[in-house]
Amino acid sequence: MLYPKTSKLSVIPLGGTGEIGKNLLVFEYEDSIVVIDGGVKFPDEELLGIDLVIPDISYLEKNRERIKGIFITHGHEDHIGGLPFILPKLNVPIYGTKLTLGLVQVKLQERTPYPESLVHIIEPGERIQAGAFEIEAFRVTHSIPDAVGYSLLTPVGRVVYTGDFKVDYTPIDGQNMDLGKLAAWGEEGILALLCDSTNAERPGVTMSEMAVGKTLREWFERAEGKIIMASFASNVHRIQQAINAAADIGRKVCVVGRSMENVVRTAIELGYLKLPNEDILVESSEVGNIPPKQLLVLTTGSQGEPLAALTRMATSSHRQINVLVGDMVIIAATPIPGNEKLVGKTINHLYQIGAEVVTKEMGQVHVSGHANQEEIKLVIRLARPRFLIPHHGEIRHQAALRRIGHTLGYSDQDIALTQLGSRVELTPDRMEFGERVEAGSVYIDGLGVGDVGHIVLRDRQQLAQDGVVVVIAALSKTKPYRLLSGPDIISRGFTFMKEAGELVDGAKKVVGSTLEIQLKKDQIEWSVLKSALRESLNNYLWEKTRRRPMILPVLLQY
Repeated sequence: MLYPKTSKLSVIPLGGTGEIGKNLLVFEYEDSIVVIDGGVKFPDEELLGIDLVIPDISYLEKNRERIKGIFITHGHEDHIGGLPFILPKLNVPIYGTKLTLGLVQVKLQERTPYPESLVHIIEPGERIQAGAFEIEAFRVTHSIPDAVGYSLLTPVGRVVYTGDFKVDYTPIDGQNMDLGKLAAWGEEGILALLCDSTNAERPGVTMSEMAVGKTLREWFERAEGKIIMASFASNVHRIQQAINAAADIGRKVCVVGRSMENVVRTAIELGYLKLPNEDILVESSEVGNIPPKQLLVLTTGSQGEPLAALTRMATSSHRQINVLVGDMVIIAATPIPGNEKLVGKTINHLYQIGAEVVTKEMGQVHVSGHANQEEIKLVIRLARPRFLIPHHGEIRHQAALRRIGHTLGYSDQDIALTQLGSRVELTPDRMEFGERVEAGSVYIDGLGVGDVGHIVLRDRQQLAQDGVVVVIAALSKTKPYRLLSGPDIISRGFTFMKEAGELVDGAKKVVGSTLEIQLKKDQIEWSVLKSALRESLNNYLWEKTRRRPMILPVLLQY
């Protein structure tokens, strides 16, 4: 199909820009849309009761017929965690490497199966025609195997998205980042490069994952009791190194935590995780029969999640494994921003028990999977794009990548800092912002998807801060309107009623006085009556306590 040369290519981030997590990137040209990733973000402490946060895909739902496919860069939660909620609404083909789609399938099976005819495994270097786009995956190194970036050859030029990457010259699986491919495309001409900006503030280069393996081996050899290592479940390279080290010193390995178990099982089945011997893995039910000095436990909970396995072990609430005096606990991860308090709480529990705790501050038990400044410079120099678009990072990370661009000769006009819903329009010689699209966050609470919005969250915050006061009164149905019983006042999370007699009596008088005034009117408007009760009681309670609980009038008629 021939496309007009005057058409523009639009790049629209619906997630993963101005934030860490819920990555979803849209490319649009004429009648063709392709999507890269569909991730999730974990809620911060302000999102009370929320389990997960996914991108708002309203724009994609409205343009479903134009979507040619979803292409996945790698198997981390912030890139695939939203797919079980996104894919059923779009019902479009999905493409990714073998391990990535293996992990996606596990997630889909937990919630809703997806037609196998729409799931396509691709190899780096394979080209896929998706409407106006010719898409080619290229290998990158990251903290999970089978990670790729994507080149999109479009009618206006080639656009390259790095995905999450670092330049690791000694990768665990021996699969190097395809810098040669980037250089070749750079020779041909790249219109725009969308680059991972997560570590753009950090100078130098990111250490190789290989360094973690050496450090883990040293700590393992020092351990007197059992070893418990908490890590991101999807960090297959680190899990492989831990298993290898355990085998070398004669320890069995027990994998604990649903996500960790799923990843390990999938990685073994697909050949990405290799066991040194067939009987090295043991079930958690067998742990009690194994001497502590012969056991390594690989578990979830590196972020201090209240229900994760490590947290339950640290609080003696795990059914089969608990942390004991003399055990070594290695937290082989860095806290995601916002999780620092949870991680600190878990560490304090572990010390209180008498365990030895090892964190990245005490030894090189964790390295980042993202590129530092010198690696970013290398990639930009090889690609030599006309325009630069920082992606995957908070605003400060994007701004840091812009500063890197300045050192390489790019002006502000050549660099686009995006927000959720931004539309970056590209032509062969121009980049500018177009009309924004609908974007934001959808909250998942239990089985509910999107049914909790800002109003509900505001109510939850008010309840958490000041509690609730319920006013109950019975009124007559007919004129003359009169109070039949009450008012009674019940509170939760506001004050202990038995010890606040004077406050409660005063509140009852205020409510009674307000009802008396309202009941003298010829007509009773229930909304007006309830509003008057809320206002008068709110003013009274604020004056007496400097607190504003949620006030719920319950009025009955007899």
